Amino acid sequence: MIDKNVVKKLVDEWLQDKEYFLVDITISPDDKIVVEIDHADGVYINDCVDLSKFIEDRLDRDVEDYELEVGSAGIGQPFKVEQQYINNIGKDVEVLDKEGKKFVGILKSVEGRDFVVTVNEKVQVEGKKRPVKMDVDHNFNMDNIKYTKYLISFK
Repeated sequence: MIDKNVVKKLVDEWLQDKEYFLVDITISPDDKIVVEIDHADGVYINDCVDLSKFIEDRLDRDVEDYELEVGSAGIGQPFKVEQQYINNIGKDVEVLDKEGKKFVGILKSVEGRDFVVTVNEKVQVEGKKRPVKMDVDHNFNMDNIKYTKYLISFK
């Protein structure tokens, strides 16, 4: 079986001096390697091809038979690394907390593993009979949620 650390070292080498970042590497028991990369401005297919060739040139198919797939982190898929949060500041996101409650709002800030989402929700204001719609900041930690993902908008 191909060692994930070997593949990671190759990807890290290719990523040097590039604005891309590694999202995930998975290797199945039958040696299917899936490498996901991302970039603040999106991923170009030519760069995926270049990375794929770079990895293939450095792995020996005579020693290990493998299948290699290089692509971008899927749009609408949960974030896997901190850089995805940073790249989506100011954009609509959906957060599912550990209790199963969904929050839909704008990713306001990220600091380390903590992030803030501003949600427009009804709040009971003292002196008012009816709840009023207001922007409310919700604080989260990446380790204490089920997922966060970019919300695709067709407005």
